[in-house]
Amino acid sequence: MVRIRLRRTGSRGQPSYRLVVADKESPRDGRFLEIVGFYNPRTEPGTLEIKEDRIYEWMNKGALPTESVAQLFKTSGTSERYERLKKGEAAEVLLAEAEQAKAARITSNKTNR
Repeated sequence: MVRIRLRRTGSRGQPSYRLVVADKESPRDGRFLEIVGFYNPRTEPGTLEIKEDRIYEWMNKGALPTESVAQLFKTSGTSERYERLKKGEAAEVLLAEAEQAKAARITSNKTNR
């Protein structure tokens, strides 16, 4: 079974994570199939970059997100957009919407600093 999960990077006490597609039996920081994103919880607010087109493709093939990745998808809106993709909405529209949401998040982070 293929899972979308977090792979820890960074030095001790300064974690950051890659979102990877890996076989369920592979170790946490072991072999993986593809890197599909990045998550840094140490920034305020946490930085999250996702390749949504690749996420959609892997989930259509049967890959399941872990609980922590599912929570990240929920906060970024990826899971809601994937549900709309399954119902028949065009992927291009959803990807454009994801880019707009990302740009809005970046501008709001800059104004909050």
